[in-house]
Amino acid sequence: MNPNHALLPDWMFRWVHRGPAAQPSTLMNSRVEVCPPQLWPSSLSWRGRMQRWLASTAPWLSEPQRPVNRLAAVKDEFLQALSDLPTLSSQHLSDRIARARSLRELWHLRSQAYNEVATALTQTEAERRLAALNRHFPMRAPRIGASTLDH
Repeated sequence: MNPNHALLPDWMFRWVHRGPAAQPSTLMNSRVEVCPPQLWPSSLSWRGRMQRWLASTAPWLSEPQRPVNRLAAVKDEFLQALSDLPTLSSQHLSDRIARARSLRELWHLRSQAYNEVATALTQTEAERRLAALNRHFPMRAPRIGASTLDH
């Protein structure tokens, strides 16, 4: 028995002494968090409304970079990801995608698109298609926090 153990309270010894930590998996290192796009600041101030108006009618931007055209292009990619699925639920999801009014709405439909592809085809194919769709949304590295610590 360690003589220092007798001098320390039991809870303190458990807090100081930890077992060997688990090796981090490659999944943990490669995981990227996909975030929803920010809402337009049009309701916040006159400056936000002006920026939105300028971006929507910007002649200096190329056609595909304009926000309205970008939404149509992203919708087309979502619809293409579901085009070979014959189920009724995938057709309903395609209708919802076609009616989406913003990238944020499409961001919320990603998980349903994943579920449809994984159910009809394979999970690997669903992950591949979701990765292609995720490139349209902001990404950030996962947060290191209490969830990764050994309890």
